Amino acid sequence: MSLIEIIVFLPLLAALAVGLGSPARFTALGTSVLVLLLTLAAAIRFQTNLEGSASFQFASSRTLLEIAGFPKLSLAFGLDGMSLVLLLLSAIVMVAAMMVAPKEDAIKGSARLYYISLLLIAGGAIGAFCSTDLFFLYAFHELALIPTFLMIGIFGHGENRVRTAWTITIFLGVGSLILLVGLILGVNALGGTTFDIASLVTFAKEPGTAIAAGMQSWVFLLLFIGFGILVSLFPFHSWAAPAYAEAPTPVAMLHAGVLKKFGLYGLIRIAMPFAPLGAEKWLNLVLVLLLGNILYIGLVTIAQKKLDRMLGYSSVMHMGYVFLGIAAGNHLGLSGAVLLMFAHGISIALLFALSGWMRDQFGTLDFDKLGGIAKSMPKLGLVFGFGVFASIGLPGFANFAAEVAIFFGAFSGGDETMTWIRWATIGALWGVVISAVYMLRAYRQIFLGPKPEKLKTPADLDWSMRVPILILLVTLLAVGFVPELLNQYIRPAINGIFLITAG
Repeated sequence: MSLIEIIVFLPLLAALAVGLGSPARFTALGTSVLVLLLTLAAAIRFQTNLEGSASFQFASSRTLLEIAGFPKLSLAFGLDGMSLVLLLLSAIVMVAAMMVAPKEDAIKGSARLYYISLLLIAGGAIGAFCSTDLFFLYAFHELALIPTFLMIGIFGHGENRVRTAWTITIFLGVGSLILLVGLILGVNALGGTTFDIASLVTFAKEPGTAIAAGMQSWVFLLLFIGFGILVSLFPFHSWAAPAYAEAPTPVAMLHAGVLKKFGLYGLIRIAMPFAPLGAEKWLNLVLVLLLGNILYIGLVTIAQKKLDRMLGYSSVMHMGYVFLGIAAGNHLGLSGAVLLMFAHGISIALLFALSGWMRDQFGTLDFDKLGGIAKSMPKLGLVFGFGVFASIGLPGFANFAAEVAIFFGAFSGGDETMTWIRWATIGALWGVVISAVYMLRAYRQIFLGPKPEKLKTPADLDWSMRVPILILLVTLLAVGFVPELLNQYIRPAINGIFLITAG
């Protein structure tokens, strides 16, 4: 059994063990720590000198179905630099989410179901990022969605949690169905002989086996809409903010921080290599919609009166920057997009962890019911401030390095003509101002100013919360000061997928 197979199946086996009677929290937390250690081992052993190579490392493949007239089906896993970075993201957030999760006796309902669901969400995301077979890439993602619905409906917050669970089910179900149609159409157009992603990308690059230009347009559009709904692309975004606000804190961390990146990963890994001419045809549509994410959703975020809703809409807004990096289509833009996927995942998990703790302690996240907290809770004020600075792209945090790469990538290349993507980049830059407005305003209202008379201040963050917060915060700072920690993995992967040179 390969190292990647162990990493993929550990959360699933742990979920089974919890179901059979193993201590829920101990098993889940121990498994998450082990997954992180094995992932770090894979990163250390990963060869970063494979410039321009599209091959997967630690690869394993077990043929499950091979019959005439049906694509070869294999349980196959492997890592290139992009999937390794997203595996690191999954492992880090998984550990933090398990640490933040309540103890068994504090859970209203079945503690076993709670932790089984968390393990399946994390395991599904890990399996999707590590799969090199298109069928299982899709199947693992669907595996992660099912417990997400259950967790919101059963263990979520607020009176509308059941309606929210149904809303997210409908939205993501429709998105998955559209995505499935696009994947089937793409595989059939590439010969219909295999689900192996590397082979399909190779077929898509060869003149004799590439998808016809007219068909590429339909394939990319279906994949773009399907993946876009999963990412909360404007105007298919309305499910996201209520879902994150009403989900249990660990679920919000895992879904907003990790699982949402699946759609972006799929666009880079599948949609653009399969249908590059289709991506070029629909570029202007992509630009319009990503500006909807950044500008329209940014203004909606400013209008929010509760911290959890604000963070939910903020997460939707920041996906527009990743789409801009993808739309750039060059090495710098795509590398920045992957780096921002990692940075946003860590920073939003940090902020959701803190907001969930604040909800439990204060009983509310309404801005007008909070204030002056920093004086009596300086540790909370400090780490939340760091989370705010990371989210708005302050230098020194991973988000800054990623966003700078995206903006330069989207504006680079060609002559001095003002193309549509350059105009879109100028518009997207205003999103930096918008995010600073709503984040700094929220910090001022919650942590500074007068303290409401009825507000009772609990004890400051204890070590049970400090440890997961520090893990996330140190990660943001380490990658922010030394982006090469991850860029050394990302560059060869982008080169390998798109056969482009750095620079």
